[in-house]
Amino acid sequence: MLNINIDTVLDASGLNCPLPLLKTKQALHKMSSGSVLKVIATDAGSVRDITVFIEHSDHDLLDTFIGEIEYIYIIRCGLGVKK
Repeated sequence: MLNINIDTVLDASGLNCPLPLLKTKQALHKMSSGSVLKVIATDAGSVRDITVFIEHSDHDLLDTFIGEIEYIYIIRCGLGVKK
């Protein structure tokens, strides 16, 4: 994983779809543009959900890590939804 300063950590471990995505959206909504969120999830559906969400927003997925039991996403907060 990249050496990036993390501003906020969201532990969504144990939550099933769609909660990791919903919690990620809520966390990003509270953050300032340019700050970095680390999301930890255990739901395999989060890979698809978070990737598609990022593609349709102006947030940036800086890095991902897929382990045996956890999925980690490093997201730079943008302004929200692409227009």
